[in-house]
Amino acid sequence: MELHKTKDTKTSSQPWLSLIDALGEELATNGISHDQNATFVADNYALLKTNGYLTAMIPEALGGGGVTFKEMCAILVKIAHYCPSTALALSMHQHLLAANIWKYTHHGTGGSFLKDVVKNNLVLVSTGARDWLDSNGTMIKTDTGYLVSGRKQFASQSALGDVLVTSMPYNDPEEGWQVLHFTVAMTSEGITLLDDWYTLGMRGTGSQTVTLDNVFVPNAAIVMKRLKGEFPMFWNAVLTVALPLTMAPYVGIAEKAMTLTLDTLKVKQRKSPHITVMLGDMYNSLTLAQVLHNDMIAITNNLDFQPEAKMGVDILTRKTLVANACKDTVTKAMGIVGGQSFYRKHYLERLFRDVQAASFHTLPEKEQQHFTGDFLLKL
Repeated sequence: MELHKTKDTKTSSQPWLSLIDALGEELATNGISHDQNATFVADNYALLKTNGYLTAMIPEALGGGGVTFKEMCAILVKIAHYCPSTALALSMHQHLLAANIWKYTHHGTGGSFLKDVVKNNLVLVSTGARDWLDSNGTMIKTDTGYLVSGRKQFASQSALGDVLVTSMPYNDPEEGWQVLHFTVAMTSEGITLLDDWYTLGMRGTGSQTVTLDNVFVPNAAIVMKRLKGEFPMFWNAVLTVALPLTMAPYVGIAEKAMTLTLDTLKVKQRKSPHITVMLGDMYNSLTLAQVLHNDMIAITNNLDFQPEAKMGVDILTRKTLVANACKDTVTKAMGIVGGQSFYRKHYLERLFRDVQAASFHTLPEKEQQHFTGDFLLKL
């Protein structure tokens, strides 16, 4: 098979980052409104779609913008400075693209899917966070495909999504329990969105539960089969491309918290003598988050890597550490700013709520520690 290599490009992230700054005030104003009303950041998505951010990382050879993986992480960090919900929702779309770009680059597959995303400016919806290795739902075999039913929670941007990228377990009569991965249009008969995304933070991500009731999935839509409960080698690639993108918005939140804290201190008339120590402590936490996140990006090497057994453990461990460092940074910011940060009118209050979501991405801390410890014992 002839492998397709991503076209070398001199595309700089700077125009993309500069444009986010130009759109920043509008992104921020919209984001505040959606956070207050617990609605999806639809107008911000319209801005991003119009300016090519949904297809920016797809190779130029397939019609995309040719932005590198590292550059996309920087874009997500920057968007989070203005609206964390917009950045997080977009990261979910981008990590699905990244997995397909990796397959296209290394195995020559998935090019038609990526072209379709470009042609129709599609929004991709992932359910992988809750599915993990066992997945959930039911599949009934038919002559030409499957009838699938289930509930998929935390389906970010499902409020405006075009294509659901998901999986379900299937008990094959000959091969036993498997998990089948497939895509299905969000407009398919039997797919319903629940009005249940009322949360502490990240309220604008539109992560409603998706229910599927006897939705037909043709055989051609099945893109992968694996044994139920197993950790396949390909999962090392999936996690490696997904988690740096997922954590980028939280690094952006931590950076924004530092900026707000410094701005507050500069105009504060009276400063307690211990503030400088607290500020140094906060900067340590922020630096830890940034350095570890950069290390995650380095492991991904702009999608030029082959999956190795330890790669999933390494990226999951760093995800936990980055998430904790980002939460620590925002918590320390509130301690420095003081009681005014407890008011809703202060933007730190929203950042504190939004950053809490970092704990719930694959894998939550204790599950990650169990996964890592189990791997180390089996070495």
